[in-house]
Amino acid sequence: MSDQELIRGLPGFENKYLDVNGTPLHVVEGGSGHPLLLLPGWPQTWWAFSKIMPILAQHFQVIAVDVRGMGTSAKPETGYDKKNMALDIYELVKRYKFEKVYIAGHDISTTIVHSFAAQFAEITAKAVFLDTVPIDENIHRIPMLAPAGYPAGAFYPWWIAFNQVQDLPEELLENRSHILLDYMFDNLSFDKSSITEYDRLVYAASYNQIGNIRAANKWYQSFPQDAIDSKGYQKLSMPVLGIAGEGNNMLEAGLQIIAEHYQWHTIPKTGHFLVEESPTEVAELMIRFLNG
Repeated sequence: MSDQELIRGLPGFENKYLDVNGTPLHVVEGGSGHPLLLLPGWPQTWWAFSKIMPILAQHFQVIAVDVRGMGTSAKPETGYDKKNMALDIYELVKRYKFEKVYIAGHDISTTIVHSFAAQFAEITAKAVFLDTVPIDENIHRIPMLAPAGYPAGAFYPWWIAFNQVQDLPEELLENRSHILLDYMFDNLSFDKSSITEYDRLVYAASYNQIGNIRAANKWYQSFPQDAIDSKGYQKLSMPVLGIAGEGNNMLEAGLQIIAEHYQWHTIPKTGHFLVEESPTEVAELMIRFLNG
């Protein structure tokens, strides 16, 4: 599905394509008020926020971004360290001539949000982290194999290593990404139906393409550099909100390290893709925090 087809279901929103940091980015914009940037994660696109964008647009100028390498944004060969991807977002903010912004990220984009807020604190009014801890040196402590005694049937994050591999993933996944996507959505959700067949088709249409697969892998292949960069950041001084699905305590532990002050919420019976599973709760928590 094209971006134009997708926004037909989101009245008041429009597609834009803006060249920032030498990289054309696709954004979907709507609403009015204080600017709120929404950055999705793997294996999704801006469409991941489609359930909450109309709610948020009643309070904010909402800008959902296909980050570098995602969706219909450009997929250059380099520049996938999150410090540089944060620079993409900074130049996007300057392109809009915003003085201060709210920013929220899910999955790999929490690292972009962390880097953005740390580098550009003067324009970051508030930051929201959704269900994933930003990358730091602890990424190297994730074992290659599940540890002894790991619960039978538990979901182990093998894809972090898989996406580090050069050249092979795109050979395996081109035109077959739905197999991986369905596995991820089904195993990381309480309610598998919350990410609909239509949603899955949207994501598969993007991640079936070999260039998109390679670019997404570069997000992961830059983790070692992201871990180095994180050491140079000061603690975030602006208000920070963390929202996680049931059983995820890693994000709160991470926020204790990176933020001077933060608010924390978990949503029961909700998995990693919390925006889709609990859109009303996520939107209400964000509105209350951002408007508070």
